[in-house]
Amino acid sequence: MSGVNAAPPPLLLLVQGDEELLAARAVTAAVEAARAADPGADVREYEAGQLSPGEVAEMLSPSLFGGRRVLVLRNGQDARKELAAALLSYAKNPDPEVTLIVTHPGGAKGKAFADGLQKAGATVVPAMKLKNDRERTAFVRDEFRRAGGRCDEATAAALLAAVGNDLREIAAACSQLLADTDGKVTEAVVARYYKGRAEVSGFTVADAAMVGDLPGALEALRWALHVGVDPVPIADALADGVRTVARVASAGKGNPYQMASTLGMPAWKIQKAQERSRGWTPDGLVDAMRAAAVCNAAVKGGAEDRGYALEQAVFAVAAARRSGGAR
Repeated sequence: MSGVNAAPPPLLLLVQGDEELLAARAVTAAVEAARAADPGADVREYEAGQLSPGEVAEMLSPSLFGGRRVLVLRNGQDARKELAAALLSYAKNPDPEVTLIVTHPGGAKGKAFADGLQKAGATVVPAMKLKNDRERTAFVRDEFRRAGGRCDEATAAALLAAVGNDLREIAAACSQLLADTDGKVTEAVVARYYKGRAEVSGFTVADAAMVGDLPGALEALRWALHVGVDPVPIADALADGVRTVARVASAGKGNPYQMASTLGMPAWKIQKAQERSRGWTPDGLVDAMRAAAVCNAAVKGGAEDRGYALEQAVFAVAAARRSGGAR
């Protein structure tokens, strides 16, 4: 009998967060749980902003033919007041044969609706964007672990340097590496697999700029743009490189492993930033952060020539390191 040993699907599920991959996975898992309990489950998906209370009432009302139903309501923040009120009223006494899944990106819009679902007992699955390298590194290691493989922290960092910060691309890269190896992925495997791609990542540009290698930074930048690397992650990597060195430098000298929890970043990254901080002054780092911020605004704000904006930022960072912030 199908679903005998499977956990019963939740009656109310709130998937909360703005990371599309994590939200999609949570919805898929809930739908699969419902289908495990009833392979013939009727699954329907709707946009919250396009539904009326009457349509929802019809979908949630008991079916003459029985069977489990799954209603996926995407972008719950767009639900009108009447619809939100009808759903919250239903949530107080949900039908045991219905799984109601609501996605909500978080934030102020529609917050009362999301809070109401939580108060009604909805199971909450967080799906927020990963904010820093530590979270992305943990995601990579979890991806390998879930599939029966493994990798260490340094290998995860090497993969992120090669692939970038887009979670879908990271997940795809993990899947591909696991499929093409015996599950034991090392830095050498990543370097070999992504040879050429890692060499022209935004992190390569940032690393060269931060140690004062202006010719190397410009060469890496121009090659990256030539082979089609998106300017946005390059600008992000440059800003992250400057910001990380500034944070680590301001924390003073110390053991990277002891500083890791205080700074909220992995030890390997702190050690790397300590090496990069040599030759920098506080004023120079202020100038570099300002240049990175101007570059980010230009690249993400639709500047006509984003490559030029990146080049100017590289020149400015190199100048800030040489001058020490002198004006």
